[in-house]
Amino acid sequence: MSSSAETIAVAAKAAFAASQMLPSSERILALDVIKAELEANKDAILAANAEDLKAAQIEVDAGRMSDALLKRLDLGKGDKWDSMLQGVSDVAALSDPTGNVSYARELDDGLKLYRISCPIGVLLVIFEARPEVVVNIAALAIKSGNAAILKGGKESTRTAELLSQAISSGLAKTQLPATYIQTIQTRAEVSSLLALDAHIDLVIPRGSNALVRNIQNNTRIPVMGHADGICAAFLDQSANPAKAVKVVLDSKLNYPAACNALETLIIHEALLTTLWPEVARALLAADVHLQCDPATLHALQSLTPSPTNLSTHVTPATPASYTTEHLSLTLSVLAIPSLAAAIAHINAHSSHHTDTIVTEDQAAASAFCRGVDSAGVFVNASTRFADGFRYGFGTEVGISTGKMHARGPVGLEGLVTYKYVLKGDGDVAGDYGPGKKAFTHKKIDGATAPY
Repeated sequence: MSSSAETIAVAAKAAFAASQMLPSSERILALDVIKAELEANKDAILAANAEDLKAAQIEVDAGRMSDALLKRLDLGKGDKWDSMLQGVSDVAALSDPTGNVSYARELDDGLKLYRISCPIGVLLVIFEARPEVVVNIAALAIKSGNAAILKGGKESTRTAELLSQAISSGLAKTQLPATYIQTIQTRAEVSSLLALDAHIDLVIPRGSNALVRNIQNNTRIPVMGHADGICAAFLDQSANPAKAVKVVLDSKLNYPAACNALETLIIHEALLTTLWPEVARALLAADVHLQCDPATLHALQSLTPSPTNLSTHVTPATPASYTTEHLSLTLSVLAIPSLAAAIAHINAHSSHHTDTIVTEDQAAASAFCRGVDSAGVFVNASTRFADGFRYGFGTEVGISTGKMHARGPVGLEGLVTYKYVLKGDGDVAGDYGPGKKAFTHKKIDGATAPY
């Protein structure tokens, strides 16, 4: 057991306990201060990010890192920096998820029971590549009243270190303990922390299948997360062509390296010579490589005129094609004879993240939503909408494909649990039973926390 890891975990638990005695307004103040610290250190943070990118490019050139992973590292690309800061403000502005009453009953005169939302405790969040996750998780943890220990990927060490320093500097200007948000750097520390179930309450991994599986197999602490983002789109026989092209292109092209990007396209057999060629031409024009089953492959080989990149961008699919998260401009394609068959394929091959149907048939849409067993099930909409920010959560701690506690994009509500609070006046259980007092179990309307 690493003594440093245990010190970190003990400090996090103590910080959590201390934070529970502070008003929620202090957590909002902390987020405002942290945002200001990040803005003040923008140049230094982006310079560190450039160094991480330079080192990562060497790894890509040597074949030791994927280009998709490299793209996730760039904190200065597009509006990523501004979005990160806006995410902090959005989380600060959200309603406090703690102290909410979801159940209130009067068990008897003067004896009242409340179910009240409360923080989970200490979170251990392990993620790969994307450095802005440090800020995203810290903001959500602080707002929801949880302490957090964060471990980013080695690919973004320089960036994560400066982001963490800004967060620590912000916390130091508030009443929250300085150890409320901590970061670690090594795998050895992670291994040690995974054994500390007395101090850590929940592990949230964000990353590859291998990362998630390894964590799940090496800890007694509850784990919330998803391994893969194998998302599918089904073009039903009633699909509107314009909608189909638009949804498929956005799902695949908007951000191919994201876990909510499209990886499998399922075509109804009735569309093989009509809509499929139109969608395929649009994908090929966007430089997408297609791994096709025999039916969809044959349909493309019969096209006239033939797309100029048909021979280089269209190849036969293998069984592994439909269980692969490509995270690139590669798409697996197959034809299916019915809606039922499409649902069966998705449930057997997807990662239960997000799947969509393009259809004008309300009955088909309804059946798809009921039948597909995924955290997100969409109708005539891009899979890229599966995101905490787009859902209005401010930002997200991750995506959960499990079925317990939280599912889909996990925002503030996924970071709280609840406790039962009973208020009496010297009441004892022995006073109730046959021939004694009876419970009334009356609902209390409009109840608020009794503390």
